[in-house]
Amino acid sequence: MATAQATTNILLRAPQGAFRNEPFTNFGEYEKAQTMREALTRVGDHLGVEYDLVIGGERLRTEGKIRSVNPARPAEVVGVHQKAGAEHAERAMQAALKAFETWQYVSAAERASLLLHAAAKIRERKFDFCAWLVYEVGKNWGEADADVGETIDFLEFYAREALRLDAATTPIQYPGEKNELLYIPLGVGAVIPPWNFPFAIMAGMTAAAIVTGNTVILKPSSDSPTIAAKFVEVLEECGMPDGVVNFCPGSGATFGNAIVAHPKTRFIAFTGSKEVGLDIHELAAKRQAGQLWIKRTILEMGGKDSIVVCADSDLDSAVDGVLASAFGFSGQKCSACSRAIVEESVYDAFVDQLRQKVTAWTVGDPVKNLKMGPVVNAAAMKSIQGYIEKGKQEGRLLAGGNAVETPEKGYYLEPTIFVDIPRDGVLAQEEIFGPVLAVIQARNFDDALEIANNTEYGLTGALYSSDREKLAIARERFFVGNLYLNRKCTGAMVGAHPFGGFNMSGTDSKAGGPDYLYLFTQAKSVAEKVG
Repeated sequence: MATAQATTNILLRAPQGAFRNEPFTNFGEYEKAQTMREALTRVGDHLGVEYDLVIGGERLRTEGKIRSVNPARPAEVVGVHQKAGAEHAERAMQAALKAFETWQYVSAAERASLLLHAAAKIRERKFDFCAWLVYEVGKNWGEADADVGETIDFLEFYAREALRLDAATTPIQYPGEKNELLYIPLGVGAVIPPWNFPFAIMAGMTAAAIVTGNTVILKPSSDSPTIAAKFVEVLEECGMPDGVVNFCPGSGATFGNAIVAHPKTRFIAFTGSKEVGLDIHELAAKRQAGQLWIKRTILEMGGKDSIVVCADSDLDSAVDGVLASAFGFSGQKCSACSRAIVEESVYDAFVDQLRQKVTAWTVGDPVKNLKMGPVVNAAAMKSIQGYIEKGKQEGRLLAGGNAVETPEKGYYLEPTIFVDIPRDGVLAQEEIFGPVLAVIQARNFDDALEIANNTEYGLTGALYSSDREKLAIARERFFVGNLYLNRKCTGAMVGAHPFGGFNMSGTDSKAGGPDYLYLFTQAKSVAEKVG
């Protein structure tokens, strides 16, 4: 690993001295599109490879396997992975504990250097990582590029934040003393990321944990373990010591629960469904024999996100923002617009524009870079179709509603819009996690805000209005962790939009913000008498 001085030099060199978000790739440029096609071919030649568990630097294989498949072509295996069970939990814990003995004392500069070097390697291979995302979870090129870019952003941002924490001081120096405030690591943590941002969220939670001196047992989603394996390979290339990150795909009910319940687990960073998050929180709260601490849970658990469209808004922009938020990555984002709440005086005009513009949302193989690809698996497709049937009972089907048949039997659904949905209906209250939009009519602005706040979630929301007073009211009364004014409610940018929600959306962890690393540390005050 690089020396502390080398890390300082990296940070001081332009353009890396100040944090800047990774630019998006313009695939409209022929050269960029051609480079992406070449990456798809190159990565396609490596599909189906078998990957090992990595525990304490050792490669292990198991009898049980996890097969990650391409949701656009379910017969195509992206990667074959070992299936860690409860019997591997203790081995992974011991490896992480052993690594923690030394990793906790590695300087913040050296730990930051690991992240910066990993970011550089990922940037060099950006198109290959995009291709892996296309194949493993069905992202189109733009969605894949955003995921890879956010990964780079997390690594770059958290490296700088770790150095800032390392330089923290007390607010005052008490007379006659030398006062210090040290942010020290917690210990061994479980990182349990989702499949929908299998690179950015997985890497972000892992990076935040290790850059602050913790060690990690990483249990990726069974729908997206390959991209996590590729990330661990990058960390190893960059000199990460054995045991700092232990790569353990496995069942949540066996391996995952065993790690969460383990008395030596210090924290759990989780992104996923409300139900699983609450189960983790409950299990972590129960003190186990030999447990010395209260486990910390860092949870992001989804949303039922609304875009409010006022009568004084730019309807063209509002319709575009709703469609992009509702159907980007087939609605498989916790931040996706699931409800459009529209003032009655412009309701019919808004619905008419939705009907016209949704026809531009083409569905098909993400390798071809269409607007919408598949949903992640057969179970997700069945669940979403159940909600579509419920929508036909609760409201009026405006567009979509059907599966899209392909020779490869991919998991495709049309972008689906229901209008005239009651504010307390199933489609208005339950997280669907698919390309289904409920449109709800509101009497006026106050009524629209009341509807927007009537779910158990509080993650993202947006308001379209040209009235400055309404924007000011929304700042105070629209109860979400991430509020967007006159723009879509997806696409949080690291550094600019610290991300995390209220209520059943989680613990408001604010990933990508200046407070996030505090969640992976504990503050130690030191006072020395002098003179």
